[in-house]
Amino acid sequence: MNRMKTRLEVLALNTVLVGVLAVSAVGCSKPVDSVGLPAASTTVGTDIDDSVITSSVKSALLADADIKSFDFKVETRKGEVLLSGFVDNQAQLDRATAATRAVAGVKSIQNNVVLKGAPTTVGKKVDAGIITSKVKTALLGDPSVKSFDISVVTRDDEVLLSGFVDNQAQVDRAMEVARGIEGVRLVRNEMSIKK
Repeated sequence: MNRMKTRLEVLALNTVLVGVLAVSAVGCSKPVDSVGLPAASTTVGTDIDDSVITSSVKSALLADADIKSFDFKVETRKGEVLLSGFVDNQAQLDRATAATRAVAGVKSIQNNVVLKGAPTTVGKKVDAGIITSKVKTALLGDPSVKSFDISVVTRDDEVLLSGFVDNQAQVDRAMEVARGIEGVRLVRNEMSIKK
């Protein structure tokens, strides 16, 4: 009797395990693109490599005392590094480019960094943070824009959108959404369409 009970327990455990694996497989499957256009594909290995490159570039920028890397956004797709944000001068821009180029795995650099104008005050930095939050929230709430693929940086009342998106329609809609936010005077487009 004990032997039969043990076999039933093992059978029940195996059945539960198979069910959990099946649910996990279904839950991890990629949803169909709602636009109907095939998205540019990457492999899991490429995504991991891109994450490593992004982290390495950010570390290189942080390690250089002359570069204020907190003003940079770094994104990578298939070895192409997209730098965006604001810097104080051309020397910082050149050093950031050189530091990025020195990272293993970087195939190309798309440099969309903008030189800052006059120094900002604390009040303007707070206002820029609020504008950034509003733009990110609006992008997140718009079903036609994948806001997780778009970085938002604000300097004074100027918004810089960067990142890799699937198509021109997403670029256009993201620009439209950002322009509609109160306090935004200018929106710069530094987004790239995935290859």
